[in-house]
Amino acid sequence: MKFFRVLFLFIVLFSINGCGVYNFTGAKPINAKTFQVNYFQNTAELVEPGIERTFTLRLQDLIQNQTNLNLTNSNGELLYEGEIVEYRIAPMTATADQKAAQNRLTISVMVRFSNKNKEEDNFEKRFSFFYDYSGSSQLVGPQLTDALDVIFERITQDIFNESLAKW
Repeated sequence: MKFFRVLFLFIVLFSINGCGVYNFTGAKPINAKTFQVNYFQNTAELVEPGIERTFTLRLQDLIQNQTNLNLTNSNGELLYEGEIVEYRIAPMTATADQKAAQNRLTISVMVRFSNKNKEEDNFEKRFSFFYDYSGSSQLVGPQLTDALDVIFERITQDIFNESLAKW
């Protein structure tokens, strides 16, 4: 009977120890404790006021929620910086009377990622996503908020995957 208890305890301890490297967010273990997200300036030709602050906060929140890294204002071991380089609205389909039936908002962000502890992980890359909406509506108020939610969720997750999850 004592043999089975010891065997059971050994199996449980071995199983728990084996799960220490993985987590449910997909982030691989990294040798860092802090991260820094510098303010992303909006350098796009067409400027929507406030999106640079919204994007910066979204990226900070995503990293804080999916890792155990601490956000810092300076000297972060992981550094995210860049700018919003494109904010474009373009017609996607037209009606018979030459009006847009559907429009597309595209936002692109240039990101520079630096890892002080592992410089081979550093990159500079452009991330982009879009949101389609009816040509008969204006992209303001709640519809703009919905569009930014969809676009920023995708772009920030892509940045996270590229820098920390290595997908």
